[in-house]
Amino acid sequence: MSVAPKPSRTLTRLAAKLRGAAGKAIADYRMIEEGDRVMVCVSGGKDSYTLLDLLLSLQRSAPVTFTLLAVNLDQKQPGFPAQVLPRYLGSLGVPFHVIEQDTYSVVKRVIPEGRTLCGLCSRLRRGALYRFAAEHGVTKIALGHHRDDIIQTLFLNLFFGGRLKAMAPKLLSDDQRHVVIRPLAYVPESDIARYARGRAFPLIPCTLCGSQENLQRAAVRRMLADWEREFPGRSESIFSALRHVEPAHLADPRHFDFAGLRAGRLAGMSEADEDALERALPA
Repeated sequence: MSVAPKPSRTLTRLAAKLRGAAGKAIADYRMIEEGDRVMVCVSGGKDSYTLLDLLLSLQRSAPVTFTLLAVNLDQKQPGFPAQVLPRYLGSLGVPFHVIEQDTYSVVKRVIPEGRTLCGLCSRLRRGALYRFAAEHGVTKIALGHHRDDIIQTLFLNLFFGGRLKAMAPKLLSDDQRHVVIRPLAYVPESDIARYARGRAFPLIPCTLCGSQENLQRAAVRRMLADWEREFPGRSESIFSALRHVEPAHLADPRHFDFAGLRAGRLAGMSEADEDALERALPA
């Protein structure tokens, strides 16, 4: 019987770092609670493999009890290696299910040749996963989006949508039936890539459909990579800004009562309180 090689100290330290970041995100946003049935969406890419790996590790030491169900959607893309994920998930001993739904043919029929397929493909995939979750008592749906995905989405909405909007670490679906969580929200993509190489996950390419990457997202990714090379730590600073929003210093009247602003004392404070506060502040 062969014995699996012991992971290097570098990989062990990286795993601990990722577990810590994922655990903090889960705690900060109360992503997983006692008795949750968490559906982990596994595509065969580095992000979802890492997500599953970390949740399995955290499950063993978490202060709450929860169950995991790994789910893959086989969209019938040509050349998709259908045996890879069942073999890998079976080796882990984790409960899993493969949904078979030919969304590929639908997308190819609807989207003109040469246009990116990702938008419609994503909507069809989301619908299939939501239906499965509703039918199988899933209480949380875990996706593998990481910190860089969230930052890229911020700039895509800013540059091309005119909205100050990113990806929430935890959200309620539009129909209010599903809670979606992103435990990798604090984890940079570079760390995930290193971890996936160290763990030698059986990666499945995401280009089997033949679609080109969204050009706008690719441009934003290059911009952020250039910034990070020139100003190390900028991505971390941008993400920190997403966690420290000051609505009174933006311009959206839906989120701050600009119309109701009046000069004068702070609500609920007496004149004596204001005098005391003024004396306490530095000159």
